[in-house]
Amino acid sequence: MTSRSQEAQQYHSLYRTALWKQLRLAQLAREPLCWMCEELGVVTAANTVDHRTPHKGDLALFFDPGNLASLCPSCHSRHKQRQERGGKVVRFGVDGFPV
Repeated sequence: MTSRSQEAQQYHSLYRTALWKQLRLAQLAREPLCWMCEELGVVTAANTVDHRTPHKGDLALFFDPGNLASLCPSCHSRHKQRQERGGKVVRFGVDGFPV
């Protein structure tokens, strides 16, 4: 497991606030399936709420319901993280072709 940057450690406590917990539950109720999997025609339950635009401690972005998206753990930890680091994300549809 990689350790968090010092910057990330500073705002990690935001994920323990009552407001975040409410927003997370509301997002998963509104969008219960992983949007990345859905794009591929795969139905996967989401249990992770991601920030579409990385907040980097910006409270307005962090708590903005319009900046939230539901993902499954696999898409969040692989595809989304690679994308945020500037890497290329190649995903394949159920037909085996790249999307």
